[in-house]
Amino acid sequence: MALLVVLIVIQFIQPSHNFSKRLSPTDFSKIFIVPVNVQVVLKNACLDCHSNNTAYPWYASLQPMAWMLANHIKKGKEVLNFGEFGLLGKHRQISKLKAIASQVKDNEMPIASYKWMHKKARLSAAEKMLVISWMNQIADSLSANQ
Repeated sequence: MALLVVLIVIQFIQPSHNFSKRLSPTDFSKIFIVPVNVQVVLKNACLDCHSNNTAYPWYASLQPMAWMLANHIKKGKEVLNFGEFGLLGKHRQISKLKAIASQVKDNEMPIASYKWMHKKARLSAAEKMLVISWMNQIADSLSANQ
């Protein structure tokens, strides 16, 4: 009975949601001309955890899942936040772009638990190659302009 009471009570303790009504001038998509096909892949596989705008699933209001999601998003944004990408220096941007390409290539991103819950995040070989080549192309372009 006590466990049931605790489960009910914790439903009223909700973390804040990761949602911004507008894109920051430092947003990745404001800095680079991102092709639509790359935007679609990023939206489906990256932006929920690595931006200031998360599309929350139905279970995001249920505890303890809401806390777990909030923590996951917080950690994801600490590593990479596409919404604040422009705040990074050029060297850091290049490093992040290459890391994205490398992690997608090595199947480290998107993480398995995210792919399990979000079918659109299960990237095809063509989608992986698209992201890898585009991120490397932008990184090389930034390197050449230094």
